Amino acid sequence: MTRKRDIGKEILAGLDEIAAWKRGKVALRTAKVDLPTASDVPVIRERLGLSQEAFASFLGVSVGTLRNWEQGRREPHGPARALLLIADKKPRAFREAFALARKEKRAA
Repeated sequence: MTRKRDIGKEILAGLDEIAAWKRGKVALRTAKVDLPTASDVPVIRERLGLSQEAFASFLGVSVGTLRNWEQGRREPHGPARALLLIADKKPRAFREAFALARKEKRAA
């Protein structure tokens, strides 16, 4: 039998932990995630077998922006880096989402 969670207690415990951290009493656990950079973009895109146009469209950026990343003139930021991480680490899920998006676009 599973125990029912008490979300209220969990929130209060989290707030207590933050207060203790601010006072220097507790060291919080952290995790570092290495997100893709501009130099990773062409490798990720080519591994997925997508054109620049298709990849840019799915990421929600212009082809010019994608080309700037691929040529090292600019760095991806924010949500684009998170999508690139998914494309890099879970290419199958990325391809499936891309395929579903294309089907939905055609149906509309």
